[in-house]
Amino acid sequence: MSTEPAADTVPAVSTVPAVSTVHVVVPDGVDDPARPSGGNAYDRRICSGLAGAGWDVREHAVPGPWPEPDPVALAALARAVGRVPDDGVVLVDGLIGSAADAVLVREAARVRLVVLVHMPLPGGAGTEEAERAVLSGARAVVTTSAWTRGVLVDRHRLDGDRVHVAHPGAEPGDPAPGTPGGGHLLCVGAVAPHKGQDLLVEALARVAGPWECRLVGPLDRDPAFVARLRRHIAGADVAGRVRLCGPQTGAHLRRQYRWADLLVHPSRLEAYGMVVAEALAVGLPVVAAAVGGLPEALGRTTDGAPGLLVPPGDAGALREALTAWLGDEDLRRRLRRRALDRRPTLPGWDATAACLTAVLTSVVAAPSAAGDRRARGDGTGGATRGDPAGAGARRMHG
Repeated sequence: MSTEPAADTVPAVSTVPAVSTVHVVVPDGVDDPARPSGGNAYDRRICSGLAGAGWDVREHAVPGPWPEPDPVALAALARAVGRVPDDGVVLVDGLIGSAADAVLVREAARVRLVVLVHMPLPGGAGTEEAERAVLSGARAVVTTSAWTRGVLVDRHRLDGDRVHVAHPGAEPGDPAPGTPGGGHLLCVGAVAPHKGQDLLVEALARVAGPWECRLVGPLDRDPAFVARLRRHIAGADVAGRVRLCGPQTGAHLRRQYRWADLLVHPSRLEAYGMVVAEALAVGLPVVAAAVGGLPEALGRTTDGAPGLLVPPGDAGALREALTAWLGDEDLRRRLRRRALDRRPTLPGWDATAACLTAVLTSVVAAPSAAGDRRARGDGTGGATRGDPAGAGARRMHG
């Protein structure tokens, strides 16, 4: 039996309004199988979920080096949002939105802006000021974890009533069969410093017993880090047991979860950790860093957590946790049972779409800022900009 995580924070309204077009602005490459990420998967799922719930979804993919846009990227974003009619609802992925104050602060006075924040921007005066300006001007902010919501409310002094949580969904699958010794270790995520694969290799170099570890994820995010990691693997004499498998999605990734006994997620920074939910959805226990939203994703059952949490950035603590997992059959049995208990309590993507629907519906129901400006005579030129059909947008139907 499981104790469910805190409920997603949404407004009371949830019925899709009669006029229900939403323009969703996402990074270009959201569907690129060579660049899988939790943010891309979330964006794709909510677009499909909103369309299935009755929304007319117009998708605008914007190229650029987000979240560090150049003038070309900002111009592309300005064109995309500029095509949206006055008072149109615009849902912008935070990878783009949080860094685009030069475009979105102005447009927030014309359209109904909602920003979906997967991860707060790194600290720093310039980035914090940009993010604060955009989020303060938005009608609503949606986050993927309570941790992210807390960071944004505290950092930017936002009205908590405007900041909502829509947890990522998960699809329960057949339980992974596991092996008697628990030695199949899986790490899923872009191979990059913030994901902590270097900490995992350092820990595994001092873990005895039969084990094999697969690192699944893109290898092109930080080539220098990948090169150092390969040297580290060779130097630690674990080259025959640690494999870099590259990016995998769909059936290929599901096969990796079925192969595994344990998901290891040693991130230095994580807003939620969708791969943790994916692992739990097939009954896999987790060893993860206690950072950001990872404890939230792991959750608890009435019998305890379905995994082990270690301090972030601590290879020694990670080694101790892995040694305990491999060396204690009773521990493996307990954690597997808790993972199976946690599995049916994970929120589904239908719940995520319902949360977004409630937020967007409340935004549609709010007074028209554009109408107020026109009445005062301080509008953006009086005429509706763009084309009502959202020219240049990809249209999705339920």
